[in-house]
Amino acid sequence: MTRPQASGDLPELSPAPSRARLWWEIAIVLALGLGQSAVYAIVQLAYRLTDEIPIADQVAKLNPSRSDREIFDLIYQVLAIGFSLVPVLLVCFLLWQSRRPHLGQLGLDGTRAGRDIGRGVLLVLAIGVPGIGLYLAGRALGMTVAIDPAGIDAYWWTVPVLLLAAARASLQEEFVLLGYLFTRLKQLGWGPWSIIIGTSVLRASYHLYQGYPAFFGNLAMGLLFGWLYQRSGRLMPFLVAHFLIDAAAFVGYPWAAALWPDLFGLPG
Repeated sequence: MTRPQASGDLPELSPAPSRARLWWEIAIVLALGLGQSAVYAIVQLAYRLTDEIPIADQVAKLNPSRSDREIFDLIYQVLAIGFSLVPVLLVCFLLWQSRRPHLGQLGLDGTRAGRDIGRGVLLVLAIGVPGIGLYLAGRALGMTVAIDPAGIDAYWWTVPVLLLAAARASLQEEFVLLGYLFTRLKQLGWGPWSIIIGTSVLRASYHLYQGYPAFFGNLAMGLLFGWLYQRSGRLMPFLVAHFLIDAAAFVGYPWAAALWPDLFGLPG
């Protein structure tokens, strides 16, 4: 029979999760999203490299149409974006604190919003321009597939859906890679640079379907993001930067392809 807790007794604390439990938790979170994407990207790179068509003449559509009927294309797009955010909800649930701010350990405390957004914009300049240069260099060397960021057909809802897709990519990647993995790997005793390098390799691996230059470009982005997040502990700048980079690529691609078809145009 359980003894009733006296008014002066301290509440019993639940034991800290074991190392094995933390590793299983990490494996489940990654298998629901980014880890799954990394495995598929590695297989897809092997497929591309062994295909009869040279990798430079292949195309990767980031946001393809999902139906030839407009209304169902819209429904499928929204459903895909919504369900892909489940890992983000899981991460928030796992890191949620009972006291406000509930996600304060990620720096999401509602303070310094203007400064965080400004830092995110500066990160766009540091990452976006070199990223375009690396992509063009990879295309010139025949090592990168042609990227079609806006594969959806042109409808009235195309731009809003592409912006939602950019927000989805930002939330999914930065919440899991920076917010969640930095927290859990630190609990497992990893050092700062082990965490930064490990998460950067994971970030780079699920971009391998684009070719080797994309791997190294995203590795550099991961190292910069990881180093800065380790110093600041604030997730918002990286959410802002990632969203702006992807939004510019998704929405601005048709305009860039029309102006510079030799640089951004797709293989015929």
